[in-house]
Formats: sequence, C-alpha cells, structure tokens
Amino acid sequence: MNRVSTTRPLVSIIVPSWNNGPELILCLKSLDEQSYRPFNVIVVDDASTDDTAAQLAVLHVSFPLTVVSQVERRGAAAARNVGAKIATGEYLLFVDSDEVLRPHAIDRMMIELDRHPEAAFTYPAHRFGWKLFRSRPFDLNALRTAPYIHTTALMRRAAFPGFDESLKKFQDWDLWLTIAERGGKGVWISEELFTINMAKSTMSRWMPSIVHRLPWPIMGWTPRELLRYREWEKIIKKKHRIAG
Repeated sequence: MNRVSTTRPLVSIIVPSWNNGPELILCLKSLDEQSYRPFNVIVVDDASTDDTAAQLAVLHVSFPLTVVSQVERRGAAAARNVGAKIATGEYLLFVDSDEVLRPHAIDRMMIELDRHPEAAFTYPAHRFGWKLFRSRPFDLNALRTAPYIHTTALMRRAAFPGFDESLKKFQDWDLWLTIAERGGKGVWISEELFTINMAKSTMSRWMPSIVHRLPWPIMGWTPRELLRYREWEKIIKKKHRIAG
C-alpha cells in the first residue's frame, strides 16, 4: 500500500474500549489500512473483563500502539481524556472501538482541514448499522437545537477542551458546543467515512425522529430511553444556557 510522506503532521487516535475485544481488533485493523501517515493510536481499556488484553497482546499493526489499562471503569469520557493527556499529535481523532473506518478516512479529513485553516475540526457522514447519518453543514444555531456531530471528528489539538466526565449522555454534543462557544467552527464532509457496528455499539441508542414526535403524554406512557434522552437534553441546554 502506498503511504503518504511522514512530513505530514502527526495524528493521535484515541480509542476507548470496554468489553469489546473482537470489535476493537476490527477497528484497529481498519486503522492499519489507513492511507494517511503518520499517526499513533492510544487504546484506553476501561477495566475490561473480557479477553481484550489477550487479543491486543497478539495483535500486529504497522503503527505505534499504546495500551492504557484502567484498574476501575470510569466511562468513555474519562477514558478519552486519559488518552488525550498522553497524546503527542498535533491533531486528535477519537474513534469508538465499534467503528470501522474507510481506508482514506483520515486522509479525507486532513485534506478538509488543510483547505479550511480557520476550522477547529471536520466531521463526516457515517453509517450506524443500516442507518446513514448524513449530518449537515456546520451551523451553531442548529447545533444548539440538537446534536448532529459524532465524536469521531478530526480536530486540532489546540481546540480540544476535554470531555465533561460528569455527563452520562451527550458528551459529544457538549464537546462541540463548548468548542463552538470558544469560537471554533467545524467543516462538514458529506461523504460516509466510517461505520458503527449497531449490534455492539456503545453509541447512544438511536431512535427514529417519529418517536420524538409522538404524543406520549396522551398515550399515558413514555419509553424509558426517550425520558432519559429528554432528561440529559435539559442538562446540556442548561449548561450551555440554551432556552427551551
């Protein structure tokens, strides 16, 4: 495979994982196929109890790989922060262990940031199982209304504020709002650059838009996941002083 010159800037990829050994290996293998170089990978094993450590021990990849094993499970946000603290790259990319990236994904995102030096990050369309999430062009007003940017977005290290570890949901929405409130802007890539394994995903459970529009109070029952969604939505909006 042709590799890009190592004169390009270093990208540090942080991958949090918990009891997701087989999917993590697939994720790392997809990173090994990336056309972009140089990059390094930091896997933060969030106190897994499966055979993740054993699988990593026999994995052979062509990129520098660091594995951080946590003694106690602290959640994905904390794991990402741990990885970011030891990252050495000028750019950061957070990838979940259940993702598989297209071989040109990092190259495509880096090209977009090169084209837009004023941007803090760039984010692509992606697929969650069968469902395509196209996202949309960056718009702060739209972002303050609802989340539409996934955690897997290439960002300039200087723009990263850290994840709020107190949040149990919408850590990505909070991250992009925080960056935007500090003047950072994103660039949308309409091309689908990665896929999330729906069966094993750590991504928040997706619900079709119609679920949010149904008159649940009249029906006398509201799904637990929708109640949780609305609860954390209020927390995020209160934190960022968003009305409604």
